[in-house]
Amino acid sequence: MNWIVTISAKAAKGIARLPKRVQDAVAALIADIRAAGPVRGDWPNYSKLGDDRHHCHLKKGKPTYVAVWEEKDKKAKEVEVTYAGTHEKAPY
Repeated sequence: MNWIVTISAKAAKGIARLPKRVQDAVAALIADIRAAGPVRGDWPNYSKLGDDRHHCHLKKGKPTYVAVWEEKDKKAKEVEVTYAGTHEKAPY
């Protein structure tokens, strides 16, 4: 069974402002989360932020772009992307 991935309103606005290449990376990340779950150790610069929060750098450099997501319901396999944008404003 695939994971259900939702995108918060804040994250959706952030994704819309990202460069096309980074938007494509977010789409690929979401597809991977849907298929294999929220723990994405196969992505470069991925790490857990706590028990149910995760993040990874989508593009390193200046600026660095990141995505943050959290597990809402492990039993129902629900994940929400809560932030996508620059590293400086990331909520960690």
